[in-house]
Amino acid sequence: MRTFVAIDLPSEIRGNIARLMDLLRRAATQVRWARPESLHVTLKFIGELPADALPETTNRLASLRVPGPLALRVRGAGYFPNERAPRVIWLGLESGPELAALAFQVEKALLPLGIPNEKRPFAPHLTVGRLKVPARIPAVQEILRRQEPLDFGSFVAQEFCLYESQLSSGGSVYRKIARFAFVANCAE
Repeated sequence: MRTFVAIDLPSEIRGNIARLMDLLRRAATQVRWARPESLHVTLKFIGELPADALPETTNRLASLRVPGPLALRVRGAGYFPNERAPRVIWLGLESGPELAALAFQVEKALLPLGIPNEKRPFAPHLTVGRLKVPARIPAVQEILRRQEPLDFGSFVAQEFCLYESQLSSGGSVYRKIARFAFVANCAE
């Protein structure tokens, strides 16, 4: 099964993002847009995980003593790899160093299971669209510029989750496998 570790978004933030995505969807048909209900903050993409590795993966994630809760703000937008040659449209995430520390702890916990560390540095974001073919998307870029400053709100994350990603013709469908609450007032 395809799996990943992520933080879920509250419905209010999803609704704010959905309103922008409605504008963008009308401007660009060459973009495969994410469904607002499936947006999440990815901490670690695991990929294929054999069913017999699921209990140990869950145990390792449950053993993390993550101080929380985590304050996050969804603000700004950008493109991977860049605005001149966009392949991915993303929304930015602002947080303290705790979010990157959590991603590092997840990586460290899963490494003994043979799940390799990411080669790229952790860059928190929400992927809202992927270009079907590399192309200029001036209409989307103009809408994003006109909407500045883009601020979709802030929230406090109380947990992170292990998800299964099931591929379908309508896009990936995500199912929560396990939830892991942050530890309040955790002392190191």
